[in-house]
Amino acid sequence: MWYFTDEEKQLQEVCRDFARKEIAPHAEKHDTEETFNLEAFRKMGELGVLGITADPEYGGAGMGCLAATLVMEEFGKACPGLTLSYLAHSILAVNNIQNNASKEQKAKYLPKLVTGEHIGCMGMSEPEYGSDAIGIQTRAKKNGDHYTINGTKMWITNAQYSDIAYVYTRTGEEKKNLSTFILEKDKGHYEVGKPIHKMGMRGSPTGELIFDNISCPAENLVGEEGQSVYHMMKNLDIERLTIAGISLGIAQACTDQCIKYANERKQFGKNIGDYQLIQKMIAEMATETEMMRNFLYNLCYRYDQGERGPVTAAMAKLQIPKMATKIALDAIQLHGGYGYSREFPVERLMRDNKLNEIGAGTNEVMIMIIAKNLLKEAAN
Repeated sequence: MWYFTDEEKQLQEVCRDFARKEIAPHAEKHDTEETFNLEAFRKMGELGVLGITADPEYGGAGMGCLAATLVMEEFGKACPGLTLSYLAHSILAVNNIQNNASKEQKAKYLPKLVTGEHIGCMGMSEPEYGSDAIGIQTRAKKNGDHYTINGTKMWITNAQYSDIAYVYTRTGEEKKNLSTFILEKDKGHYEVGKPIHKMGMRGSPTGELIFDNISCPAENLVGEEGQSVYHMMKNLDIERLTIAGISLGIAQACTDQCIKYANERKQFGKNIGDYQLIQKMIAEMATETEMMRNFLYNLCYRYDQGERGPVTAAMAKLQIPKMATKIALDAIQLHGGYGYSREFPVERLMRDNKLNEIGAGTNEVMIMIIAKNLLKEAAN
C-alpha cells in the first residue's frame, strides 16, 4: 500500500519470516491437541510485537492500528488460533491499559506484558451477557481501600495462561455504571474455571474467570468508577479492525494453498488449474482477498489519522470475516476430499475463521450498529 511507512513495511517482512519459521510448522499440532504455542508467544516478546501499540517508555513499539493489523495478517496466515491469543494480549489487555490506565499502573503492568513475561487477557463476556456487554452482572463493591468482586466471565481468550486480567464490572445500579480493574492471578484476584473446547481456534486457550468474593486494592481501579463504557467503546473499534486482519490472513492463506494445489493436482490427464471452473474460483478468491486488503488497510490508515467511528469498524468486522469464510469454503470445495480431510490446512482455516464472525460482536450486532448509525445520521 502506498501509505505504508518504511517501518511498517519492515514490520511486515519480519513478521512474515517469524510466522514461517516459528508459527506455521506447529499450527496443525496445536490445533489437533488443543494446546497453546507458548514458546512462540514468548518469542513474540523478543520480536517486539507484544506491545505493538504501547509507548516506548514501557518497552512498546509505539505504533498504530495499521501496524497491529499487519501483524494479525501475517501471523493469521500461519495459525489463526495463536494469532487470536496475540490479539487478546496485545489489543484487549495491553492496548486497553496503554489508553486507559494511570501512569503508575502502566509502569507496573506494561513492561512485563510487553516482553511476554506476563500474559494478559480481558474479561468482558459473561455466561448470560455476550454482545450485550452493557448488561454485565459481575459486581464490584467498595469496602474502605479495597473492592470486593463477585461474578463469572466466560469465553475468555488466554484465561488459563493469563497473569493479568483487564476486567469490566458493575459498580452501580445504573446500566452504564461500569468500572474496570486490572487484576492479578498470583494475588488471588481471580480463579480460572474449566477450559472451553471449541470447533476452531483450538490453538488459542479459552476459559472462565471466576470471582468469588475476591478482594483487590482500590488502586487497581482503572480511572474512576462508572467510566468504563467509554473505555470499552473506544477499544472496540481497534479490536474489530485487527480481528478482521486475522480473517484477511486466512483468506490469503486459502488462496495461496489453492493456487499451489491447482498446479499440482491432476485429473483426467491434466492439472486441475487448466480447467476454467477452477480458474474462476481462484480468480475470484484472489480478487476478493485484494478487495478485503485495500478496504481494511484504508480504514486502519484513517484510524491512525484520527478518523474513527463505530460504523466503518463494524463494516470491516462484518464483511471481511464473512468473505473469508466464503473463500475458505471455496478452498475446501476446490480441494475435494482432501479439503474435507486434515491432509491440507484449508479445513482448519475455515473452522478458525468462523469465530471471527462471532467474537468481538456477531455479524448480526455489526448489522445493527451500521444500520442504526446510518439511519440516525439520515434522520438528522
